[in-house]
Amino acid sequence: MTAVYVYVMDTMADWEASHVMAELNSKRFFKKDAREVELMTVSHTKTPVRSMGGLTILPDRTADEAAAVKDSLLILPGSDQWNRPEHLKILKKAGEFLSIGAGVAAICGATAALAGLGLLDDRPHTSNGRGFLNMFCPDYKGEKYYIDQPAVRDGNLITAGSTGGLLMAKLILEYLDVFSTDTLKFWYAYFSTGDPQAFFSMMQSVQ
Repeated sequence: MTAVYVYVMDTMADWEASHVMAELNSKRFFKKDAREVELMTVSHTKTPVRSMGGLTILPDRTADEAAAVKDSLLILPGSDQWNRPEHLKILKKAGEFLSIGAGVAAICGATAALAGLGLLDDRPHTSNGRGFLNMFCPDYKGEKYYIDQPAVRDGNLITAGSTGGLLMAKLILEYLDVFSTDTLKFWYAYFSTGDPQAFFSMMQSVQ
């Protein structure tokens, strides 16, 4: 069983992780021999949080209950509250995930939070454009590893800018290996272009 934890918090940009959450929860396009995946929301407490889009979310678990084991993944959506002290625990846990080879996916403001802990200083990554991480993280030293793409994967680390949610979802699905190669190709083609032929090809690929 692969545990996938999505950190939820007030003002989180709910749409940034919505594509991948929908697919991991519904499993509608999973290949027949896909691993078992359990999707859970976590936060600093179990009290409800309210997203930027106005959704009220009741976390399944606390950050302490997110097990840092190799066969797990932590997803960190964007928010304007990443600098609050109550979220430091999950950021430190993200460091634990990375150190043992578990997966971490961070988008938008969450990339700045990782950069603030030095977790992006020595490996390829992206964010909301060159200069964004320097603006919010004076101690950031990873400029030479910055890649100007909507989303980037470096082994067990996936990072994305605010417009990279769909590509981040593709990279996560690829990392977890829950879609067939063809299904993932057509899934991304359809949702990124709206091409109806890609939709029919996607549906045929999962039959």
